[in-house]
Amino acid sequence: MRGSDSHLLLSHPYEEDYDSPQFGKTMTKYRLDKMFVHSDHGKQFKTKPNLSTCDRLRRDARPRTCSECGKCFNRKSSLVAHQRIHTGEKPFSCLECGKCFIQKSNLVRHQRIHTGKIPFSCSECGESFDTNSGLVLHLKSHRGEKPYSCSECGRCFKTNSGLFLHLRTHKGENSKSCSECGKCFTRKTSLVIHLRTHTGEKPNSCSECGKCFNQKSDLEKHQRIHTGERPYSCTECGKCFIQKSILEKHQRIHTGEKPYLCTECGKCFIHKSYLKKHQIIHTGEKPYSCSECGKSFFHRSQVLNHLRIHTGRSHSLVLNVENVIQTDQIL
Repeated sequence: MRGSDSHLLLSHPYEEDYDSPQFGKTMTKYRLDKMFVHSDHGKQFKTKPNLSTCDRLRRDARPRTCSECGKCFNRKSSLVAHQRIHTGEKPFSCLECGKCFIQKSNLVRHQRIHTGKIPFSCSECGESFDTNSGLVLHLKSHRGEKPYSCSECGRCFKTNSGLFLHLRTHKGENSKSCSECGKCFTRKTSLVIHLRTHTGEKPNSCSECGKCFNQKSDLEKHQRIHTGERPYSCTECGKCFIQKSILEKHQRIHTGEKPYLCTECGKCFIHKSYLKKHQIIHTGEKPYSCSECGKSFFHRSQVLNHLRIHTGRSHSLVLNVENVIQTDQIL
């Protein structure tokens, strides 16, 4: 027979044995087991509500399209959350500071700023993260894992999203260019940060010393100078560092790695700054000059020593180049 919803209703007769306390022996009774069969895929359900649930899930799986931008979503809830981008609606607000968010999950992550709770920590270096996905991504940096590679140039990435953004540079899709210098970016946030190099804007200031920075991440690194925090430690000697990049440079002392090669003589260096200073030998450039007599030198230390001839003490430097080669932190 068929039910009212056009799905097939089957009745399966079967025997069932049971112990009868009335007669003191095992009895057999005959029953009909009703099964509801889905008319589309043939799956069977014991109850009609279970069948109805299947229909609802199938309806929810149909793609839903945003009327504003045409983007498609499998779930209605995802479409609703996406449409808030267009409407500007932010229904989830923080009780502590009043900041509002599009999604509840973003509010939960934000609230950890107030509670100080950072639930996910790295077992390798102890660095903490407010999301599990952030921890998983960080762990790949310890393993050196970059499973996603670009078919165009061979560059590798830790995440699929990173590869996706990179591919846009080859296709020229959704590129955002700087009106000042023409440099292109795949993310609007990257362009905003880049524009600060032209405007000189530094919106992130240190509450301890007042120093300002272009990016929030640079401010966070700077604040470790005041707190004394050194979260990155060398597994070979135990020495700790403020930044991961400084640790990576330090580790080259133990590994012997010298990734910066001079194309003129083939000599290799641990740091890029060392290579730049070395290349002056080949170019003959002498960017450091004496303010007293005008004599030029290859290195800053040479002109400092020379100035003592005139004054017996250190003197201000006059540089012949706009961009001075900065000496890396001594490790």
